[in-house]
Amino acid sequence: MNAPLPPGPPPRPELNIPVESLSAFIDRIDVRTPSEFAEDHVPGAVNWPVLSDAERARIGTMYVQVSAFDARKAGAALVARNIADIVERFASEKPREWQPLVYCWRGGQRSRSLVHVLSEIGWRAAQLDGGYRAYRRHVVAALATAPQRFEYRLICGLTGSGKSRLLSALADQGAQVLDLERIARHRGSLLGERPDARQPTQKCFESELLVALQSFDPRRVVYVESESRKIGDVQLPDELLAAMRGSSCIRVETPLPLRVALLNEEYEHFRIAPDALANRLLRLAPLHGKKAVERWSTMALRGDHETLIAELLALHYDPMYRRSIERNFPRYVDATCAEVRDISLAGFRALARDVLDRAALEAVDVTEPG
Repeated sequence: MNAPLPPGPPPRPELNIPVESLSAFIDRIDVRTPSEFAEDHVPGAVNWPVLSDAERARIGTMYVQVSAFDARKAGAALVARNIADIVERFASEKPREWQPLVYCWRGGQRSRSLVHVLSEIGWRAAQLDGGYRAYRRHVVAALATAPQRFEYRLICGLTGSGKSRLLSALADQGAQVLDLERIARHRGSLLGERPDARQPTQKCFESELLVALQSFDPRRVVYVESESRKIGDVQLPDELLAAMRGSSCIRVETPLPLRVALLNEEYEHFRIAPDALANRLLRLAPLHGKKAVERWSTMALRGDHETLIAELLALHYDPMYRRSIERNFPRYVDATCAEVRDISLAGFRALARDVLDRAALEAVDVTEPG
């Protein structure tokens, strides 16, 4: 007679965690399909789908066309096989103390199934109460109030003045910086698409934005660029835009030759692919006419980039920016000035130190009795 197997670890109670306690879990597992995960997910989560996109579609069709019972039978078999693969591929090397948080669309069977198996093994797995849907409601509610907790300094300036470089230099000096173009992965203009990165979805943009806001100290100023409502295809929350538009401004002033040189550096990918630049410029025809756009396209194709940049600044970008800044940022008229004399990294670091030194002096002037 075979000896009985030694008893395994006792099953641990399966935990249901509210979204407010999300920060207590470092390891986060999204068991939704890859397409659901790509649209948006809890920050820091990994995608271990218990159903693929094709499998989920097949089960959904069976649910409608055959019966809910047959769909559940087929779905359970698929989920069981996929969970076995997940445990072998991803979880087998995890220590006994591992405490993952698992979620699906609404805290239903997909996440519950994986949590049950992991808990039976002996890990203290938990399920996100309400799943991704609860997390998404949390993001929307938080973005309605979080932007109003901070005092902002708007970095303003004409296209090519070096606003993004100044923000980066301010961050290097320890300032709190909200880099919206980095989160949006777009420079915020007609030519602003980044060649090495696709823009996030609106939901994913909002998730990353909330993470950034939650990292700030409300007692300290947040520096942010004076963006319009949309950055490429994503849109700023109304509450953040309102807070920015009521904030004081720092005007970055850069001589035209330095602006041309800076843009020539930052848009090098268009110098390498002039056809792409010429095609993009066609979108300006309704504003400036076909003849002007044909002339600009010819400049792009023959590599006359400095002349092209100067004309685009003078005839398109500068007039458009001036109208926008005057209409949307009423405190721009009282902006302090930051003069750019050197577009190198060292030059912008020196300018950032000057901006922060002046801000410190202004804070002392405000707090000292008259």
